[in-house]
This record gives sequence, C-alpha cells and structure tokens, in this order.
Amino acid sequence: MTSDQRAHSAHHVANEANNKANKAQTATKKTVANPALELLERAGYVARGVLYAAMGTFALGLALGVGGAATDQSGSLVILTGGPAGKLLLFAVVIGLTAYSIWGLVRAIFDPLHRGKDPTGIAERLGFAWSGIAYFSIVIFALHLIAGTATKHQDSTQMAIAHILGYPAGQLAAILIGIVAIGVGLGQFVEATKGVFKKDLKRGEMNDAEKKIVDTLGRIGYVARGVTFTIVGWFVLQGGVTRDPSRVHGFGGAFIFLLEQPFGRLLLAAVAAGFIALGLHSFACARWIRLLSSRPL
Repeated sequence: MTSDQRAHSAHHVANEANNKANKAQTATKKTVANPALELLERAGYVARGVLYAAMGTFALGLALGVGGAATDQSGSLVILTGGPAGKLLLFAVVIGLTAYSIWGLVRAIFDPLHRGKDPTGIAERLGFAWSGIAYFSIVIFALHLIAGTATKHQDSTQMAIAHILGYPAGQLAAILIGIVAIGVGLGQFVEATKGVFKKDLKRGEMNDAEKKIVDTLGRIGYVARGVTFTIVGWFVLQGGVTRDPSRVHGFGGAFIFLLEQPFGRLLLAAVAAGFIALGLHSFACARWIRLLSSRPL
C-alpha cells in the first residue's frame, strides 16, 4: 500500500468515526428532547421552586420570630414531607428532580441556552453539570426517606468537606472548593445585575408585565443566592485552611450567620424573601424556559 493509499484509508476511517459520533449525538439529542421528558423537566423547575420557596419561608419565620428554621433544600424536604401526604410529595419530587438533574447535564453537553465554548461559557456549563449532580443527591436522599432508611438530616456541605479532608490532598481541595464557591457567589451578583437569566426564557411568549415581574424575581433571587453562596464558600475556605470541618456550614449555617449579625433579623428577612422570590422565578422558568427542542434565539 502506497503512502497516498494509507492516507486515504486513514482519512476514510476518521470520517466514518466522525459520522458515527455525529449519529450517536443526534440520537441522544432526540432522546433528551422527547416531549414527555421535557414536560418532566418543567415539573423539575416546579419542585426546585417549592424547595427554594420553602427554605425562604422557614428562614423568614425565623427572622420574624414566629418559628421557622434555618435549613437547606434537603432539610426543607424533610419538613414538607412530614405530613400525611408526605410519601406522595416525595414521589413527585423524585420524578421532577430526576428530570431536572438530566436537564443539568443536557445544558452542559448540548448547550441549549447558548453559553458557548469560551472560558466563561465553559465555566457556566460546568456549573450546570454540577447542578445536575447536586439535585440528584437530593433525589437519592428523597428515595431514602421513602424507604425509611434516611438517617437524621445533617449539614451535607459539612459532611462532604469532612470526607474530602480525610484524603492526602484534601486540605488543598477544600480550599479550592471554598474559593470556587465564593467565585460562584460573586457571579450570582453579576447575573443579577446583568440579568443574564433573561435570555434563557421564551420572552416572545411573555407580555410586558410578565417580563417585569419575572425579571424582578430573578434579580432579587440571584442576589439572595449570591449572599448565601459567598458565605458558604467562606465557611468552606476557613474549614480547609484550618483542616476543621466543624467550621463548614451550608445554607442553614449561612442563615444563622446572618441572624447573628447586627440588624440580623432584617438581613435574614431580606435574604429569606430573596429565596422565596427565587422559588417563584423557578415557577416562571417551568413555564418559559428554553428547553432543547425550543426554537433557537
């Protein structure tokens, strides 16, 4: 075989491999764009909204001194499902958040929200993937609640960092996670200011009043999430620097931290209201978010 023939053969093999990869990607894309799955993904936004709104409502009650609790999404799930219809709600959450977890991976891989391939876009798409993983952990927790095998709810952030610190390079990893979390928190303020989330919605289907309401809810919600992410990141960073996981706290710890500051009740009430707004914004996303089958921008 001559060198030209070898080159031609290699080129043919490469083309065949590329064609097969494209066909596999197209088939996968068609599968995740299935209308039934996309309906469940919208249900996932509803489930996510319920958990955010519950977190905010419980924290607001704490700020106003009328009860309430400082907890995260999993803790809110435990409280919400403590009643007679708890199992039914848990099944609904499992279905919705499983679909939402898949949507996180779809956003990362197929980029239906057009984040692009520049460093900022890649970072956001990695964030979508992480979101999918994080929400799937809530699904696993909900399944344990259904099966009756869940242990008493603990601070998942603290537990995760304690586990990480047990590895040889755990301290460095914890420090990096803290820095990234702080960066994510600060990024939330940028998203709130620029209204980045607006391009993810089918705004052509919204009237002017709906746009203003949804935009306001999004801005307020992203600011509240930015505050808590930044505080949680600081906790993780401190835990990494000191190798002390007891200094690490999740959302619940961030709420308590705010409450203990000067004018703490006012601060916590403002952030709690932001989480309620974030929950309502998630409901709006359930209606207007651009899914994989949506028309391009």
